[in-house]
Amino acid sequence: MLENREGQNVPSVTFHTRQNDAWVDITTEQIFKDKTVVVFALPGAFTPTCSSTHLPRYNELAGVLKENGVDDIVCLSVNDTFVMNAWLADQEAENITVIPDGNGEFSEGMGMLVGKNDLGFGKRSWRYSMLVKNGVIEKMFIEPDVAGDPFEVSDADTMLNYINADAKKPSAISVISKPGCPFCAKAKQLLHDKGIAFEEVILGTDATSVSLKAISGRSTVPQVFVDGKHIGGSEELEAYLA
Repeated sequence: MLENREGQNVPSVTFHTRQNDAWVDITTEQIFKDKTVVVFALPGAFTPTCSSTHLPRYNELAGVLKENGVDDIVCLSVNDTFVMNAWLADQEAENITVIPDGNGEFSEGMGMLVGKNDLGFGKRSWRYSMLVKNGVIEKMFIEPDVAGDPFEVSDADTMLNYINADAKKPSAISVISKPGCPFCAKAKQLLHDKGIAFEEVILGTDATSVSLKAISGRSTVPQVFVDGKHIGGSEELEAYLA
């Protein structure tokens, strides 16, 4: 039975991390003392749900979470520090702090260490999230205790809705560009000036002109999309943002 530990202190654990080719020990006190921290724990780095949905969405919502009083967002998994660092680099999740619970001590202390022997994983963390204030667990979202790897309640949107149901979530914005394009530079600067995050798709690296024509119906760059809506080039973007 997975226990909800709201109102309790987080376990006191020292995590062994690797930073800039040196071993650095980080304690739970350093992570949580005098701070509001969102933690999401998952079965393993590089696993499909964790890489495609769980971590990326927390990274996307990091800005609005911090606007609503969250100091840090921590991702925890029963993996060693080398695996967690490699995963973070692969994910490019610059707004997330990854913590390696390599020995499973924190997960065990939370009552969330479970056997994943059927997958060849051994002991791993159950998937959950929690809001921690000054080391005390205020709220937990624990995935249902069913077979497999459920992902229903520990997501970033559920956490943000708990913290502030009226918080405005950022739009999903993509800019198709190519190197050396002055109009692309203008479009990106317009977004930067408004403090709007976006993903850049670079022709020749991430896609080709075939994809540009197939997606936008145009052959010029930039092409900007907001929440599935095609905005157009830099002039159309400027009018849209006005």
